[in-house]
Amino acid sequence: MVWLENNSDQYQVPDDVVDIAFRIECKMLTLDHAHALAEQILAQLPWMKDEPQAGIHCIFVAASGNGWMRPENNETELLQLSKRTKMHIRIPKHRIKDSQCLTGKALDINGHFLKVGAGQIKLLSDSTTLFARHVVTEERESETLFLQRQVLELKEKGISVKKMLCGRRNYFKIPGRLLYTRTLMLAELSKEESVLLQQNGLGTDRLLGCGLVLPHKGIAPVLTEN
Repeated sequence: MVWLENNSDQYQVPDDVVDIAFRIECKMLTLDHAHALAEQILAQLPWMKDEPQAGIHCIFVAASGNGWMRPENNETELLQLSKRTKMHIRIPKHRIKDSQCLTGKALDINGHFLKVGAGQIKLLSDSTTLFARHVVTEERESETLFLQRQVLELKEKGISVKKMLCGRRNYFKIPGRLLYTRTLMLAELSKEESVLLQQNGLGTDRLLGCGLVLPHKGIAPVLTEN
């Protein structure tokens, strides 16, 4: 008799790339804060520009249960932050110690001051469903062409696409241009593929929060989240 056990549940996520979740003190931020946040963090951690696996997550606040709704994309709209809101960066393991100099710093994000607290190391996830809030696209690129580009890039990374869905369009206002993005969900990845994609991202501009993928539980929010 031949009996091969499925060992996928025994997969251990490597720690060579991690997220650092920093506590923050900040009451509100402009919705379009990606460029200002990147400038302030890079002033403290300039080495991030030379680390291809590094990224800066946009600060995300979900709609609350008391009727508050997240605003649409506009540089004048404000996000209301709670005491639980965190600031996340993604870095290679050998930069963990270097990142701790952010603690205690006061960052000026478009005129809103954000004080950085202690950071907590978080391993990447082995979730087989991933979601990116922002993947770079062209202003007039169709959904079909956008998805075709992602399939080709993923293939180059050694990732076989089984299910992929893109959602709403968005943009960031950065000096000299607008940076257009789409949401993207990938499902039925292997755990190894999932971690590989989290480590290396998708597309460009990861220091502006683009191409960074996160674990996700379902498909529906892709069509509604910013």
